Amino acid sequence: MFKVTVNGINRLDIELSGKLDVDEMKIAINEFIEKAENIKNGTMLYDIIDFHLPSLGAIAVKFSQLLVLFNLMRKFDRVALLAEKTWLRKIGEFEGVLFPNLEIKAFTRDEKVAAEAWLVS
Repeated sequence: MFKVTVNGINRLDIELSGKLDVDEMKIAINEFIEKAENIKNGTMLYDIIDFHLPSLGAIAVKFSQLLVLFNLMRKFDRVALLAEKTWLRKIGEFEGVLFPNLEIKAFTRDEKVAAEAWLVS
């Protein structure tokens, strides 16, 4: 499951749970593109509830849209990543290096209040 919710003028909340297949990845990317379209200086709360590697087909779909997704990430200044697994938090923060002017900070899922406070600080 991949759910994108608009939370205010310039914030998106994303929830990821389970394994994404090709069709779910297409829907997820389209939903993200649609909801991120009008964002400027945005923030994002990305909650990884239950992570499973996506199917190979889903990964191929994501790679086919990589340029579009990279361009959309320029609309965001900060991403707070919620995840229980340490390796997911470390990879998430490392991804911030790939995007100039984007700060990614990882939190455990029980630190949601702190993550939301950091997004507006």
